[in-house]
Amino acid sequence: MASGIAGLVLVAGCAGDSRQGAATVQAGRVHCGQGWGRGHAGTRTLVVHNGDSSAVDVTIVDPSDGAIFAELEDVGPGATRPMRVSLGAGTYAVRCRPEDGNAVTGPRLRVTGAGSGARGVRPLTRNDLYPAVLAYRAYVAKGLGVAEERTDSLRDAVRAGDLDAAREAWLPAHLAYERLGAAYGTFGDFADEIDGRPGGLPKGVRDPKFTGFHRVEWGLWHGESAASLRRPSERLAGDVRALRDDFPRQEIDPGDLGLRAHEILEDTLQFELTGKADQGSGTTLATAAANLDGTRAVLDPLRPLLKDRMPGLDGIDAWLDRTSRLLRAQHRHGEWTPLDRLSTMERERVDGAVGELVERLASVATVAAVRRS
Repeated sequence: MASGIAGLVLVAGCAGDSRQGAATVQAGRVHCGQGWGRGHAGTRTLVVHNGDSSAVDVTIVDPSDGAIFAELEDVGPGATRPMRVSLGAGTYAVRCRPEDGNAVTGPRLRVTGAGSGARGVRPLTRNDLYPAVLAYRAYVAKGLGVAEERTDSLRDAVRAGDLDAAREAWLPAHLAYERLGAAYGTFGDFADEIDGRPGGLPKGVRDPKFTGFHRVEWGLWHGESAASLRRPSERLAGDVRALRDDFPRQEIDPGDLGLRAHEILEDTLQFELTGKADQGSGTTLATAAANLDGTRAVLDPLRPLLKDRMPGLDGIDAWLDRTSRLLRAQHRHGEWTPLDRLSTMERERVDGAVGELVERLASVATVAAVRRS
């Protein structure tokens, strides 16, 4: 896979600069960096060839501090792939990291000239990201306590046979869970048990494995009795409580934080903003707004690491604010507008804003990735 640093560094598979042609650069352990012999500032295409016996990750780096200017992942044995780079005047080197060995840094190359180049990004280690993980864990632990309290209220309303109160309690409980954001990648089987959808299950909404918030939602908005909803609501409350108890033993991979910031809203586009997640309550826009809160919760502990690595962070914040306003404009008089009641223009604006955020947050996933040392 090819990836760009902060959206600035790499475009793979593009045609080369016709003025400069394309240089073939070796990517194996033995000849790493050989073949790159022209050092002119500006944009050009390098043809990367891996003569090694294993796949290799290839980066263009500043050899003095390891800052990354371009990146090409998983170049297979014997494969040749293009890598377009944009470099200003300075000293660079090709670094080859085989999947089964240590990194090798090729010879230094001095780039001269007046052309502009991409901004390098210093790679992050697990130790760099550890404080962000601790802060995020504290956020999730507190949020799980809120989710448990609200899910208990939902269960109690069903137990009392008060389905109107249960419908009132369902959304606050569900949103408390959705705001946990990136942690869903850590929850394992709890995630499907608590927030799974019926799609893909053999019997759909009638399948015994359809449990959690959406199972209770389906029953509340499709005329099920309190008696038939008692077991699903009790199981939901029990699963949330079990998750809260188990969370201190669960691990959040430091390299997952930036990735999850991107994936939260990617899933929002796929499920909430298509209506696939709606089981009758018509509240998927509320869920999308909660997912936005979860995205912010992931970004906040990463900010000390991103602020000098991502010039586009202010733009992400601006789009988060814009998207939040668009979503919350659909919360009127205490009710959320169902997705299918949005006008064509309203729906296009929401879809466009979330889509723009997904694109921009892909850079966070790249910059905040933990790279092998």
